[in-house]
Amino acid sequence: MTERGKNAIHRTANQFTIGPSQLSWNDNALTITINERVPLLGQRIQGTIKVFTEQLFNHVVALDDQQKHRWGPIAPSSRVEVSFNKPNLNWIGNAYFDSNEGDEAINKPFSEWDWSRAHLKDGSTAVIYDVRQKNGVEKVLATKFKLDGSTEDFLAPNRVELRKTGWRIQRNMRSESDHKVTVLNTLEDTPFYARSMIASNLLGEDVISMHETLNIKRLESNIVQFMLPWRMPRNPTRIY
Repeated sequence: MTERGKNAIHRTANQFTIGPSQLSWNDNALTITINERVPLLGQRIQGTIKVFTEQLFNHVVALDDQQKHRWGPIAPSSRVEVSFNKPNLNWIGNAYFDSNEGDEAINKPFSEWDWSRAHLKDGSTAVIYDVRQKNGVEKVLATKFKLDGSTEDFLAPNRVELRKTGWRIQRNMRSESDHKVTVLNTLEDTPFYARSMIASNLLGEDVISMHETLNIKRLESNIVQFMLPWRMPRNPTRIY
């Protein structure tokens, strides 16, 4: 998660290099080679992540009224192989691969959002973006991405409030049944962002979703801005 300067970035048609790490694309597989250091402690993080896509999508939508922030799921359903030697870590599982881009800082239009994605019984992936903008306008995107490459929008169910995180961030989940919504595990709990696994009901199915909450007001706070460089170092040099 190190932020690097322009002189440490290089891109070709099939490869994107960021400092000592890189992403490369071959056929339907994305290989992410990581060679970084843990902030402050300095231990090496070295290994590869291979993402094998099942179906590619050319689907990009705006998240804000001014269309300055865009989201696109490249491969909502994928298979991942993780192999690290520092630390010794190996596993295989399901993956989700998307892209976000913006023409301005994220704190300009947004106040907060909840996002979730769930795999359905027919093999498709249902994604919900529940966005609240600073102008008071809410924008909800609910789309089903099918294995044949087609997409289908659906009506997002009602918003259900979940228990707050350890940092007291309010989480919300769109679910067709209030009493079936359960936070199974909180995987990442920070002052402005949380990632969780949540059980709920969607499109007539009981599902387990990967879920995230982003609180922009917290992100903008002086104390969080002070802490960020310790978690996400900024290295403008070519010294790795």
